[in-house]
Amino acid sequence: MSSKEKDPDTSTPSPSGFAALGLVDALVNAVAALGYEEATPIQREAIPVLLSGRDIIGQAGTGTGKTAAFALPLLHRLIETPAEKKGAVRAMILVPTRELAMQVAEAIHKYAKKTTLAVVPLYGGAPMDQQIRALRRGVDIVVATPGRALDHLRRKTLDLTSLEILVLDEADEMLDMGFAEDLEAILTSTPETRQTALFAATMAPRIASIAERHLRKPERITIKAEKRAAGKMPLVRQVAYMVSRQQKSFALGRILEFEDPTSAIVFCRTRIEVDELTDTLKSHGYGAQALHGGLDQRQRDRVMQLFRTGKSDVLVATDVAARGLDIDHVSHVINYDIPTAPEVYIHRIGRTGRIGREGVAITLVDPREQRTLRYIETLIKQKIDIVTLPTLAALKAKRLDATRATLITRITAGDLDETRALVQSLAEDFEMVDIAAAALAMFQMESDSPTAKAADTEIPPPPSSRPARTYGAPASRPYGASSSDRPRPYGAKTYGDRPYADKPYAAKPYVAKASAAPDDAAGAASKPPRPPRDRADRGDSGGSRVVLAFSVGKDDGVRPADLVGAITGEAGITSRDLGAIRINDQFSTVEVSEALATKVVKAMKGKTVRGEKVDVKPMG
Repeated sequence: MSSKEKDPDTSTPSPSGFAALGLVDALVNAVAALGYEEATPIQREAIPVLLSGRDIIGQAGTGTGKTAAFALPLLHRLIETPAEKKGAVRAMILVPTRELAMQVAEAIHKYAKKTTLAVVPLYGGAPMDQQIRALRRGVDIVVATPGRALDHLRRKTLDLTSLEILVLDEADEMLDMGFAEDLEAILTSTPETRQTALFAATMAPRIASIAERHLRKPERITIKAEKRAAGKMPLVRQVAYMVSRQQKSFALGRILEFEDPTSAIVFCRTRIEVDELTDTLKSHGYGAQALHGGLDQRQRDRVMQLFRTGKSDVLVATDVAARGLDIDHVSHVINYDIPTAPEVYIHRIGRTGRIGREGVAITLVDPREQRTLRYIETLIKQKIDIVTLPTLAALKAKRLDATRATLITRITAGDLDETRALVQSLAEDFEMVDIAAAALAMFQMESDSPTAKAADTEIPPPPSSRPARTYGAPASRPYGASSSDRPRPYGAKTYGDRPYADKPYAAKPYVAKASAAPDDAAGAASKPPRPPRDRADRGDSGGSRVVLAFSVGKDDGVRPADLVGAITGEAGITSRDLGAIRINDQFSTVEVSEALATKVVKAMKGKTVRGEKVDVKPMG
C-alpha cells in the first residue's frame, strides 16, 4: 500500500485550479459556475489518482471537500467511457445517513448538470416503489445508505453487475453505526474489476481490514488538520462547565441566556433525552426543535427548514441524526453529555467556527466525568477551559446591558412625543431618575422570558468528585462512578437512537437473553439515581410475567437486538426489564413483567421494526 501525506498549509495550490487536474471541460466549467476556484488539498491529491484508475484510501476530516474529490473523477470516467449496457448502474456511493445521501446526490447532480448522466439517492424513509421505478428507468450513479442498498439487492431491484466505481464515504462512521455486515454483503455483490475509493476521518483497524480484503493496492492519502499560525487565536472558543446531572437542564437554560446564541446545536446521547430536553427548552420560551432517528423524512426536512431559516434557534440532536447536515453557520455547539470519544467531540465542534467565523463549543461535565474530559484533551492536544456558571449577578448585569442597548436604539429612533408628555407630568411629583428606574423595572418584568425568571435562583455547587455511590454502581468502580462515566470505544451507540440510519431499530447482533446494554448506562447517566425496584417489576427475575407476541420474525430480518432497541426506545424502559427473547420465522416473543406488559403494548402500537409495522399481543 503506497502512501502520501500532505499538509494543507505547506502544499502549493495549482495555479490553474481544477483545469490542471485533467478533468473534462464540462466538469471544469461546472465547478467554476459553482464558484470553486482552487481545489482543496484532498482534491488536488485524490483526483489524479482516481483518474488513473487506481484504488484509494483518503483520510480527511469534515469540510475538506471529500465529495468533489471522488465525485469529479467518477463523473469524468463515466463521461469519457461509453456504457457497455444502457441504463445499468455504473457507479455507487455508500454513505452512513439519509441526510448525507441527499447532500452527495445533490452535489453530483450539480457537477453533472451539462451531461446526460443520471443520479438517484436510495435511503430509508422514502417510498420504496418510487426508488424502484427510478432504477427501472435507468440510472448511472446511485448514492445509497447501506441498509437500503442491501434491501434493493435482496429484492433484485438493484443490479451491480456493471458497476465500475464504488465509493465508501465516511466508512468509519458506517462501521460505527453497525453497517459492517451490510457493507460486506454489498462489496461481495460487486465485480472484482471495479475501482474502489474509501474515505474516512479516522483510520481504525477495521478500515484497514476492509481495505486489505476489498481494495487492490490502494494508494493512501492523508490530509493533516490545518495548522494555525503562531499566536493566532483559535476560531472556536472551547469551554466546559462542571455541572451535576440533576442540574444540567437548569444550567443549560442559564448558559443559553447568557451566551444568547444566534443558532445552537445541543448534542445528547439518546433520542429520549433529546425529546425531554426539547420539551423543557420550549417551556422556557426557546424555539427548540428535536432531531433524532425516530423522525420520518418529512419531519426531518421540516425541522431543518425551521433551523436554517432562523425560525428555530436551538436544534437538539443525537450524533447519528446530525451526521451529514449541511448548515452554513452555527454560532454555538453544546455537548449536553460529554462525548466519550475524541472523534465525536471533534466532529461536533467542527459544526461551528466555519468559513473563518468565530464559534463557541460548550461542554457540560459531571464532576465524575473529569477523567473523560482529560482524555479528550490529551488526544486532541488542546486545553478545554473549565469555567464557572454565570452568576445571578452576571446574568442580571447582562440583562441590563441588553436593556441599555434597546433604550439607545429606541431613543435614536425618535417619535416619543406621547410618552415624553407622560414623563413630564410625572416629573412634577417624582425625581426623573426614579421615574426612569421604575419604567425599566416594569419593562424587565414583562420582557423576561420564563427561562430568565427561572434562572433567578442560584445553582447549588456540584457535588465533590467523590460522590456517594448510587444504586447499581459496584464499589470497585473508581469514585463511585457508573460504567457510563468511563471512556467507551467510539461507536458504542444507543438503541434508542436507532443506529441504522435507514432501518428503524436495527442494531448489532445481540444475545437472545436480554441483558444490560451500554446505552442503558448512557441513558441512566443523564437521569437522577432511582431507588431499587421490587423484583416483581423485573422481566428477567421473580414476579408474574407475560409473553408478548410480535408480528415480525426471521423472515423480516429481525434480530433480538432490533426488538430490544425498539421496546426500550419506545416504552422508555431498559433492556434489564426484558426477559427471554425468541425469534421465530414469522413472529417473535418477548417476556416482560406483568406490570410493564400494557405499557409495552401501548408504546409499540403502530411502530416499525426493520421497516415492518408490528402488531403486539399478549400470548395465552
